[in-house]
Amino acid sequence: MYGAIIGDIVGQPYEFDRGGKTKDFPLLSECPHFTDDSVMTIAVCDGILQAGLEADEKTMKDAIINSMHTWGYRYPHAGYGQKFYLWIAAKKTEPYGSYGNGSAMRVSSVGWLFDTLERTREVARWTSEVTHNHPEGIKGAESVASVIWLARNGKSKDEIRSFVQNEFGYDLSRTCDQIRPGYHHTESCQETVPEAITAFLEGEDFEDVIRTAVSLGGDCDTLTCIAGSMAEAFYGIDDDFTQAVLALTSDAMHDVMESFDKTKIGRMA
Repeated sequence: MYGAIIGDIVGQPYEFDRGGKTKDFPLLSECPHFTDDSVMTIAVCDGILQAGLEADEKTMKDAIINSMHTWGYRYPHAGYGQKFYLWIAAKKTEPYGSYGNGSAMRVSSVGWLFDTLERTREVARWTSEVTHNHPEGIKGAESVASVIWLARNGKSKDEIRSFVQNEFGYDLSRTCDQIRPGYHHTESCQETVPEAITAFLEGEDFEDVIRTAVSLGGDCDTLTCIAGSMAEAFYGIDDDFTQAVLALTSDAMHDVMESFDKTKIGRMA
C-alpha cells in the first residue's frame, strides 16, 4: 500500500501530460502531496478491516461504501472524478457503471490481506462493484490485486505476465518505448492498467518502476500508483520511501496503515 501512495505522490505533478516523458526527474516535487488515489486506497483498506477479512459480500461492500463516503468527506478536494465526487457528495450507495481507473488504483491492500488468490479476486471485485461495476472496471481491480498477490508470493515476472494475459486478456506485448510516444491522458482501466503492468514488468527495482511509469505520461498519478503497488509487492520498498509516505500523509491515514501492517500477509523472500 505504501508503494501505491508514493506512486501517487510522485506522479501527481506530471498528470495531464505535464511531464517530459522522461525517467530523469526529481522524485518529489517542491510541494509534494497525495491525491484521491491515496485517499481511496486508504478508504478501501479501512472498509475491509472494519468489515473483517471473513465478511460476506454485503457486509464488506457496505463497509467499503461507508468508508469511501467518510474519507471522501474528510478530503473533499483531493481531485476526484466528477461522477465519483457526485457519488460521495450525494451519499449514494448504488454503482454507476464506470470503467474508470479508480477501481484499480484503490485496490492495492486487497493483494496483501488474503491468503488465497481466489479470495483476493473476490474481494477485489467487490471493491470495484460498489461504484465501478462495468466489466472493465472490475477487471482492472481484479488484475491489479492478482499481480500484487502473485508478486508477494514469489512468482516471477514471466509467470505474472502469462497469468495476466491468460486470465484478463490484456495485451502486454508492447514495450514502454513503444507505448510512450503516443500515450496521452486517459482515465479508463483498459488504457491504464496494461500500461502500469508493463511499467512494473520492465522496471529493474522499485524506484525504476516508479520512474518508468511516470515516463509514460498520461494519468501519471494513477498509473504510477498502480505500478508502485505492484513494485512494492515484488521488490519490497526502501525505508526512505516509507518515511516519505508517513511524512506526507495524515495521522488518521497512519492509523489505517498501522492496522494494515498488523493484518497483512508478508512478502515471500
